[in-house]
Parts: sequence; C-alpha cells; structure tokens
Amino acid sequence: MKSRMEVSIAGVTLKNPVMDASGTFGNGREYEELIGPEALRMLGAIVTKGVSGQPWEGNATPRVAETPSGMLNAIGLQNPGIDVFVRRELPFLKEVKESSGTRVIVNVCGHSVEEYLSVIERLHDEPVDLLEINVSCPNVKQGAIAFGQDPKMLERVTRAVKDRAGQPVMMKLTPNVTDIRELARAAEAGGADAISLINTLTGMKIDVHRRRFVLANRTGGLSGPAIHPVAVRMVYEAAHAVSLPVIGMGGIQSWEDAVEMILAGATAVAVGTATFHNPQAMQQIIRGIEEYLELSGVADVNELIGAVKD
Repeated sequence: MKSRMEVSIAGVTLKNPVMDASGTFGNGREYEELIGPEALRMLGAIVTKGVSGQPWEGNATPRVAETPSGMLNAIGLQNPGIDVFVRRELPFLKEVKESSGTRVIVNVCGHSVEEYLSVIERLHDEPVDLLEINVSCPNVKQGAIAFGQDPKMLERVTRAVKDRAGQPVMMKLTPNVTDIRELARAAEAGGADAISLINTLTGMKIDVHRRRFVLANRTGGLSGPAIHPVAVRMVYEAAHAVSLPVIGMGGIQSWEDAVEMILAGATAVAVGTATFHNPQAMQQIIRGIEEYLELSGVADVNELIGAVKD
C-alpha cells in the first residue's frame, strides 16, 4: 500500500508536501511551458511570485550572479501589480487547481501596511488557498527597515493582515536576524496561521578584475545549496519555538534535503534555486519522498515531521 503524502497547513490539505519557492517559478504558467502540464500539476501547491498593490519595476541590472554553491539575486520583486495578476494569472491558476487539486498560494509584498492590505483585500474572494506574506520588504515609513527584522513591527503587520485576510496567513520570515525564534513567536502572537522560512541571506560579490560590484544593487539575496545547513537550523529552531505549521526552504536540491527539513520540523517544503538547473527537481523530490517512505516502512509522511532524534 502506498504511503500517505497528504499534509495540512492551517486547515488546507496539500496532496503532497512539495511546492515551489516564491520568486523562482514565475506564476506557474512559465514552467508549464518547460516541464509540461502533468508535471506542473504534480505539485502540492504553486506559490506565486510576489504581488504588490501597484506595479514594481524592480532593481537595475545586472541583478543575478552565480556564487560557489549558490546564486545572488537582486530582482527587487518586480511585478505588474495586483490588478494585472488577478486578470492575467489567476484564471490559469484556478484551472490548475480545479483540474489537479494543486493548491494556490499567493505571495504578497508591500512597502507599507496599507499596501499589504490592498492586495489581500483584492484577493479576498478569489480562488486562493493561502497567503504568504513577504516581510523582507523594506518599510518605507520606518527608514526602510524590513518589516520582518523587528519583532514588534512583525507582530503588528501580522495582526493587521489577519484582520483583513479572507484566507489563512503564512508569514515568510527573513533569516537576516539575530534570533529566528523571536520572529517566529512574534508572527504567532500576531495571529499567523503558519510561517515559512528561510528567505534569502543578504550577500555581496565583487569583481576583482574590474574592482566593481557584480550586482547593480551591490547586495543581493543568497540562495542555493550553500545556505541549506543554515536553513535547516532555523527551521528546527522556529518549529520548536511555536505551535504553527512551518514550511521549510533554503537550498533544497534533492529528496534527502527535503526529508532533512521535514525531520527538523517542517510540515512542507519549498524548492527554488534547484529548478534553475534542473526544472524537474520538484517532481523528482516528490517521487524520492514517496520511495523513501515505502522503503522505510513509514505509512504517513506526517510521521516524519519533527522526528529527528538526538
């Protein structure tokens, strides 16, 4: 008998615990052209690129650079805004959901609390299962400090979003803090239904021959295998600090990486940078988890959540 792969996040059932990481997958349509409709519909959920209230142009180029065992990006959350997203992307995502049961998670970004609220209110009655709130955005009203770096600010944003949201709310935490547990507790205190982590680590690359910054933005977000051990540690700490479901991400390349994250306490996992060099990475990870469960005699993937032993 096949092992059970379903997991639940804030009352939303996913057919398996694997999804894409926001910002690496477009809104699903782009990857369908590359991997085909059946492969896309294998995913437990599709997480959209960040959506803001108004169009964002993003940062100047160059804004992507390779690094040892990873990459830096400074895209700047470029997107056409909520109105275009609802008109152009949601019909496609609705069809995927209805035809396959793959859940739809919309990543929301903003430079002010008001902008977050404008997006989530626009999505209130749309076919969206979960909202992932990107609190790594700079708060333009507070000296451009990221919402997610101040526990009090994070709690206020979480509470404001929860008060207006029509779907369960998942706060995406930044790793660029001293103690991730403090931020996880702040999200829980604000009423979050789940948390996801980690977002990218801030990094920099300099071209020694030109003596110039490689990225026009100077700094960018580091992702890929290089950050995986950091991500596992932070997922473990966050999962043991709160009672919320945790979606773990950061450098997942294989089913072993995904299972490691689940053992650390993640209910589900998100895969990002791996898909740039292996578009079928998520499908391979889903199959790998299934095979691991069956070979290990584990009847239900939920038995692995937080099951690491000393």
